[in-house]
Amino acid sequence: MTDIATYFKNKDLLELALTHKSWVNEHSKVRESNERLEFLGDAILEFIVSEYIFTLFPDKEEGYLTALRANLVNTKNLAEVAQKLNLGKKIYLSKGEEEGGGRTNRSILADTVEATIGALFLDGGIIMAKKFIKTNLLDDVQSKTTQPLKDAKSRLQEFVQAKGLRAPTYKVVSETGPDHNKSFTLEVVVDGGSWAKGVGKNKGEAAQDAAENALKNNNIE
Repeated sequence: MTDIATYFKNKDLLELALTHKSWVNEHSKVRESNERLEFLGDAILEFIVSEYIFTLFPDKEEGYLTALRANLVNTKNLAEVAQKLNLGKKIYLSKGEEEGGGRTNRSILADTVEATIGALFLDGGIIMAKKFIKTNLLDDVQSKTTQPLKDAKSRLQEFVQAKGLRAPTYKVVSETGPDHNKSFTLEVVVDGGSWAKGVGKNKGEAAQDAAENALKNNNIE
């Protein structure tokens, strides 16, 4: 497993990339959060992945490339990169965020990866950012192309509409836990009936989980 520090010359930039906003709230005037780096890293990531798959698949149309890119840079994949690099243990979090499971929170992990990419771009330019992304995110692009590229909600909507039904709707069934560690349960409703429920750290994750479960219930890969 590669140590993330080996990518950096300026270790202060790495520390900044690992600084969650909750830590800043408890350590005012030490440094800012990683949110600005996350903004930059998101743009750099999209550009590099777009260029890579544009070149790799010269015969594919825009729609396919857009779906593939979305599949590659989604929260789940970015969180897996963070786990591979053991970033969860390195993030600067508040005590409350840490106690609430922040070190394994997929959204926090994914945001940290984007911030890291932004920091790498500032530290080593586009070459270093490309090296990091190709090594850690684009190493299995071909295997991704053998799986469904669209997310669960999109696939469920297509399935439902193909049956002549209205698009699925999602409603919150329950919301539990403190603000820093909430858990949402959502229900996907089709034609007035409940098709499945899903759970997640936020409403988006719960909706995707509900859609995934609905697809499984209908034997849709």
